[in-house]
Amino acid sequence: MAKDISIVHHSDRRTDVVMPYAPGIVVRRGRLVFLSGVTAAAVYHSHPHREEEFDLPAGMHEQAVLTMENLKKTLEAAGCTLSDVVSATRYLTDVAEQDELNRVWASYLGGHRPTTTTVEVSRLATHPRCKLEISAIAVADDA
Repeated sequence: MAKDISIVHHSDRRTDVVMPYAPGIVVRRGRLVFLSGVTAAAVYHSHPHREEEFDLPAGMHEQAVLTMENLKKTLEAAGCTLSDVVSATRYLTDVAEQDELNRVWASYLGGHRPTTTTVEVSRLATHPRCKLEISAIAVADDA
């Protein structure tokens, strides 16, 4: 059975603005897939952390691209794609870089708009060089 999701909009919504997210999504059918957060670092890395495994680019654009690639890989492993994401939480160490993240986000998602929450944090647990972490929920077709 195919998944069944629909976007929720307010009846009095503004149509003169374009938001990078949906206000809500209703899932009627499908398998929910919960993903742990991914960063620009390799998904599989040593614990405790080893410094040499975190040679990351300094800029948000580059880190956002690496993070989205890691997100795509994890979704693929679960039998999903980015278009199956219904909700994402994005943790940034500097919310002033959100617009750059949104540009990369849009380049990967195109017209697809999952629900999102963006939170500024003082540091991510992965490594001090990580600027961004994304965790997501996706809906796959029923098996």
